[in-house]
Amino acid sequence: MIRFEDFFKIDSPRKTKVKFNMNAGNTNLPEWDYLINGEEDPKWIGMNAHKTKHANHNLNNYDYLLAFAQYYPYGPNFYIFGGMYKIEKNMPEVFNQPGYNLTLMDDFADYRKRLIIKLSKPIGRDIYNKPFETVQRDFDPEVYELAPSTKLGAFPGYNNVLLSHKDLQTIINMEAPEWKTALSNVKGIYCITDTSTGKLYIGSASGDREGIWQRWSAYANVSNLTGGNKTFEELKNSGASYIIDNFTYSILEIFDMRTKREDIIHREEFWKRVFKTVKFGMNNVGRSI
Repeated sequence: MIRFEDFFKIDSPRKTKVKFNMNAGNTNLPEWDYLINGEEDPKWIGMNAHKTKHANHNLNNYDYLLAFAQYYPYGPNFYIFGGMYKIEKNMPEVFNQPGYNLTLMDDFADYRKRLIIKLSKPIGRDIYNKPFETVQRDFDPEVYELAPSTKLGAFPGYNNVLLSHKDLQTIINMEAPEWKTALSNVKGIYCITDTSTGKLYIGSASGDREGIWQRWSAYANVSNLTGGNKTFEELKNSGASYIIDNFTYSILEIFDMRTKREDIIHREEFWKRVFKTVKFGMNNVGRSI
């Protein structure tokens, strides 16, 4: 067993707080879901920076925060690491809303959305953050699991797919069973976003073998990052790391595997018109690969 305080070796334990964002069985408060969305989801930062008039619940007099989200698929005693943050108090002070500026630090960055800890007992609803020095004594946490990136073993549902290129590579390389089963059994329309420029690419998986899984496997392949698309090829020529660092993948529409190819292509063209990806995005004139 690896103890919490043995794993998190930090320079300023007396200036560090640990916050456990709890789901408490309420599906309207999906802290883990907010964490998956990352820094783009203001709800994740907002809940960690929230300030009340109850001083023991706040981050005053602390410089650093270790943030966790309850990993409710495992149970109430399990929390997944969301990052270490530098704390700056907003002035003038505000209450019952975000009252701090939190800056994500590089410390323990490789363990964000991957490290799961287990507490010896559930946390009371009124106790949601603790000074670092008391956490081990009060809850005896231990390192339970170091999961693949963003806990990729669990398929979130077609409507909630949003993968970085690195996550896509991990899923394909490990042949994550839930993901492979889900993506292999549907054809579909998908969107690739260049997060550096905001440009979109609309593509389709219309083949009769392994559906979206087969199509996305081509994108994940380091030796064939572009999947044959001309625009992607130009980006790749400036360095494959650009695509790896900036591309995300999501699903717009799914179809039964018996759906005819021409029907899917028709829907692909519709989504291109919706987002105007030939004029403003990364689709070439005519149908791209």
